[in-house]
Amino acid sequence: MYLLGLSGGLRPRSKTLIAVRRAVAYAQAAHPSIEAEVVNVRDLDMTFCDGREEPYEGDTGTLVDKIVRADGLIVGTPMYRGSYTGVLKNVLDVIPNDALVGKPVGWIATGGTDHHYLAIEHELKPVLGLFRAYPIPGAVYANNSHYSDDDLVDEGVLERLDELGRAVVEFAELVPRELVGARPPHIPRRALAAQ
Repeated sequence: MYLLGLSGGLRPRSKTLIAVRRAVAYAQAAHPSIEAEVVNVRDLDMTFCDGREEPYEGDTGTLVDKIVRADGLIVGTPMYRGSYTGVLKNVLDVIPNDALVGKPVGWIATGGTDHHYLAIEHELKPVLGLFRAYPIPGAVYANNSHYSDDDLVDEGVLERLDELGRAVVEFAELVPRELVGARPPHIPRRALAAQ
């Protein structure tokens, strides 16, 4: 099993990346046989989504391949304007429509205060419906008061990250990926008429 942690934060000392790394480490500690990796999108030279049908190359193509290969994901984002970051939106735009089908995804969100906590339920989890992925019930939200000296120190948040990491792995092991319900309607792509 391959677990992918993905951080959509852009700051050099990303609190989001710290939380994602912790959740993935907890998952690996509980399930030592899994392969796990954390990718910080900030470190990649990502191509902006341009609607192409052919595969992306470079860092973008490599990240797409990792997402397609993953059996489960833990995805983190700082909350900006009540939603996820633009860099994470771009990742969701470049992946194939079937990249997450039947896969569990655990969400982690961070913010200065708790004022964006409910955005997890209204912004983050619903986007997974398009991909027919499983948002893990429950998510982890950490605010600035949960950190000290560039480390996550709040025991409650750490416990929830442990629960989230374990849940993603155990869900991926127990639920068949084919168990995703009805397919969406087929919507063919049309090329724009030459002008």
